[in-house]
Amino acid sequence: MKEYRRQAAPLPDRARELRAELARKIALFIGSAENRATEIPGLTLHRRSAPTAPCSMTYQPSVTVIAQGRKRVDLGRTTFIYDASRFLLTSVDLPVVSRVIEASEEVPCLALLLKLEMPVVRELLSREEIQVAEAPSECPGMATGKTTVEFLSACCRLVDLLDTPQDIPFLGGLIQRELIYRILQSAEGARLRAIATLGEQSHRTARAIAWISANYAKPLRVEDLAGIAGMGVSTLHHHFRVLTAMSPLQYQKHLRLQAARGRMLMDGLDAASAAFEVGYESASQFNREYSRLFGQPPMRNIRTLRSPSAPPLESVSNQ
Repeated sequence: MKEYRRQAAPLPDRARELRAELARKIALFIGSAENRATEIPGLTLHRRSAPTAPCSMTYQPSVTVIAQGRKRVDLGRTTFIYDASRFLLTSVDLPVVSRVIEASEEVPCLALLLKLEMPVVRELLSREEIQVAEAPSECPGMATGKTTVEFLSACCRLVDLLDTPQDIPFLGGLIQRELIYRILQSAEGARLRAIATLGEQSHRTARAIAWISANYAKPLRVEDLAGIAGMGVSTLHHHFRVLTAMSPLQYQKHLRLQAARGRMLMDGLDAASAAFEVGYESASQFNREYSRLFGQPPMRNIRTLRSPSAPPLESVSNQ
C-alpha cells in the first residue's frame, strides 16, 4: 500500500514563509505604534513606516530580527546592513549611528529586539554538548548572522506567547534559551562566547565597558580602568577599540552626551544642568561636543526633536 506524505517545503521557501509569518505576527501585536514593550522580559517590537534620519544611540547586548524592511548601523567606520535574511547581534553596550533605510506605509519595517542575559549565555556555554568555535581576536562587538529556519521558527513561537500570557513565565525563558543556543551554534556565536567567557581578553574588555556604562558621569582614569579589566593600558586600548571602534574616553563621551540629551528631552533640564549632571565641568565644551555629535547646539536640537514634524527619536531606546 502506498503512503502519501506531504513533502516539507524546501528550506529557502520555508525561511521565506517564516519571515512573512513573523512580519504578520509583529504587525498584529504592534498595530500602528512605533514601539511596544511586551509582557515577555527583554522583548520589544518595533515598526517604522518610512526611512529614518541617522540617529546616535547605544545598543545593549541583544539580538535584533527584522521580519520586513532594512536597517543600517554604523559602528565607527564599520557599517552593518541587515534585513529579513540576517539578524544583528550586539554583544556589549555600543554607541552607534542607526537608521531605517527601507520602509513604507504599505510595507513598514517590522522588527523584534530581544535583550541578551549574559548569565544565561554562560550557563548554556557550560554545557558539554554545546560546542562553540573560538572567536578571531580582531572582531568588533557587533555582527550580523543568517536567520535560519530554526531561528525564525523560535522567533515566531516567542511572539506567539503574547497571545497566551499565562504561558510566558514557563515557556518564555525556554524559547529565549533556544534563540541564544541558535546564535551560539552560528558562526557569529564565537563573538558572544568570547564576551561571556571568564578570562578571555574580550570578557575582560567587556568588564571595562560595563564599568564605564554604569559610571559614565565619574572622572575616568584609563590606568584605573585597566586595573578593573586586569589588563595593561596598551592592551586595554587595543581590545577596547576592536570591540567598540573607539577609545575608552571617546566611549565615555558618547554615553555622556546621549544621557544629557535624554535628560533635556524627557525631563526638561537646561543644557548647563544636563552637562554638569553627566560629568562635564565646562558648559562650553559640552556645547561643542554635543553639536559635533548631534549636528545642532543642545537646546536647538531639543526644540527640533519636540516639533510635530520631527522624525521618531530612536536614541531614547535600544532600537
